[in-house]
Amino acid sequence: MPNAMNGVLPNQQIAAMVESGAIRAEPMVTDAQIQPASLDLRLGTVAYRVRASFLAGQGAKVSDRLTEFEMHRVDLSEGAVLEKGCVYVVPLMEGLALPEGISAVANAKSSTGRLDLLTRTITDGGTEFDRIAPGYTGPLYAEICPRSFSVLVRPGMRLNQIRFGSGDATLDDDTLRALHAETPLVDGNAVIDEGLGFSVDLKLPGTCLVGYRAKPHTGVIDLDKIGHYDPAAYWEEVHSTNGQIILDPGAFYILVSREAVTIPPAYAAEMAPYLAMVGEFRVHYAGFFDPGFGHAAAGGAGSRGVLEVRCHEAPFVLEHGQVVGRLVYEHMAQIPSQLYGADIASNYQGQGLKLSKHFAAV
Repeated sequence: MPNAMNGVLPNQQIAAMVESGAIRAEPMVTDAQIQPASLDLRLGTVAYRVRASFLAGQGAKVSDRLTEFEMHRVDLSEGAVLEKGCVYVVPLMEGLALPEGISAVANAKSSTGRLDLLTRTITDGGTEFDRIAPGYTGPLYAEICPRSFSVLVRPGMRLNQIRFGSGDATLDDDTLRALHAETPLVDGNAVIDEGLGFSVDLKLPGTCLVGYRAKPHTGVIDLDKIGHYDPAAYWEEVHSTNGQIILDPGAFYILVSREAVTIPPAYAAEMAPYLAMVGEFRVHYAGFFDPGFGHAAAGGAGSRGVLEVRCHEAPFVLEHGQVVGRLVYEHMAQIPSQLYGADIASNYQGQGLKLSKHFAAV
């Protein structure tokens, strides 16, 4: 049974942090922002176009660094386009006054990652992206770099999310094996080595379609439009008849894991790269898996993990069943009062190969 004190904080404790002022926001946090193990963060009213990505650094404020790197400001009040290949810093509506012993980690939301929209959280005094030290008090900012598509954004849009915790919540391999024996975490053989390994599926049943590759020259995507865009206008289909594909340098792909994954209600998970030396590619931008993802109690029977893959310097042959990442499981401080897929609108429960929610179903 997970430790009742340390661990990832569930939705009811996040709500209590809002009530206590540990999470501050203007306007106030809404119920829709609170997920089973995380809080969605909202864009503010202005975006700063900057010369380069940066971290504030020890003892410095993001606002001071903006003075150094700002090129111009973009008013988001009526909606504005963030252009592909540019870097922006957007003050968020939320800020923190964390108690001592409570730290946080942020990540892009699933739909954000599937658009190749690099979104990271930075803080005053920060020396790492997306990592927020225990006891941090201050504002939050989103650094946004559209990689494949220009996007239309407005204040209040939720591109990234934050998870809070205390202590070391990570399950070691022996504990993870015991949990898998009790409640299968994956269909089939579990490869457990510093987390639960997962592989790429390039032999989908009944089809040679195995993924999608972002087209290089496309129109703008309005992030408020759901199920609106024709996939063919933005994506090329990737086919394979032999269980392998060649990744092109600089290209962005949507693929799917071979395994169907389960996150039991008392646990959460974060997707992490496997090993840098296994290939010339990066897997994933969005990395949170909420309690209940793929779990029977939340209406799932295992859910595939969608893989956001970018190839680096050299073409690389990716083969069916190749291990490309791992899920690092963490225990919750308490079981959430709401689960992914059961109590909230969850776009990706029971998913297979699937583009972001902005595209019409294939």
